[in-house]
Amino acid sequence: MHGISRWSKVVALSAAAVVCAAGMSGPAAAYGPGDGQGSTTGPSGNTDGKGTLSATAGAVVFDRDNNGSGPSTGRVTSASTWTPPACYYAPMYTPEQLQKTKESVWEAGSTGYEWDATQRDHYVNGNPYKDFNKDKAGKGYFWGSYVSEGRAGDPGALDCTKDYFWVDTGDAPPADIPEAITPKMLADLAYAEIRVPSTKVTLAPADATKVNLPTWAWLDAAQFKPVSVTASVPILDIEATTVAEPVSLRIEPGTADAQVYPASGVCTFVNGRIGEPYAAGKASQTPPCGVKYLRSSGDRTYPLRATITWKIHWTGTGVAQEQPLPDGEFGAEQAVVVQEIQAVNR
Repeated sequence: MHGISRWSKVVALSAAAVVCAAGMSGPAAAYGPGDGQGSTTGPSGNTDGKGTLSATAGAVVFDRDNNGSGPSTGRVTSASTWTPPACYYAPMYTPEQLQKTKESVWEAGSTGYEWDATQRDHYVNGNPYKDFNKDKAGKGYFWGSYVSEGRAGDPGALDCTKDYFWVDTGDAPPADIPEAITPKMLADLAYAEIRVPSTKVTLAPADATKVNLPTWAWLDAAQFKPVSVTASVPILDIEATTVAEPVSLRIEPGTADAQVYPASGVCTFVNGRIGEPYAAGKASQTPPCGVKYLRSSGDRTYPLRATITWKIHWTGTGVAQEQPLPDGEFGAEQAVVVQEIQAVNR
């Protein structure tokens, strides 16, 4: 998409400072500051050519065509304490639409006389907006808060409590509102939409391994390729694409009585694959990726956990070079049976 004139300069500067995708969301009923919070599952609206904004046109739209797919895929989680945003601000109403929304609340009298009077002063009497900014109709929108799908109960959803505010078409949102939609915010939201394949590894021996016998571990290389999600706000003509690439597999054998290969327990991707399939004649070799159990699991199993680390980055409107985001992880456990080697005495 084409960048926005005055916005592109702002984005370029902010991107230079950057050291670092759950469904689509939309507006809900109005209840005061931050009252745009809510969630829908499929906004795709736009304008009618006369500046009329559909109810969800300002919400983020996701393109998942290059994402991981299938029943075994899962959501990556940040390897750090960072999490994708639970809420954001984006275009929500034209002057006429906001008037209808606000006046219906005032007429109901559910928010009280003092609150309603303060709101009228804010949006009607010129402090700061006069007559809902109708003199700027078609030249911008009132922005409101959206909550990412599935995050309504998240404490982060309460970060967006600011009442509706005006942004002229082509202008960047106010710098003092970090949750306002920008290409970087779109990249963060797309992060939450990334889906990656299951991390169940193939083991040899397969059904049960033996004490002190190296067990080879590998992954189906065809499943592990870069995935991406693009997030956009068409009405603003901005977008960002977040890409995740697999870089390593961490093996945790599920018991202290084990030795991993390599010693770090981290197997890196080499020539597009992790580990090496076992083949006849390799029994005496050390696997490039695997584990050796030193004690039988008895009548139980060991919960081997395999976790893939994904390197994640983004590009977007006004951003020429890839920008890093926190690494993502996705892992799963699988039961491993370990038996004693039975010796026959004659």
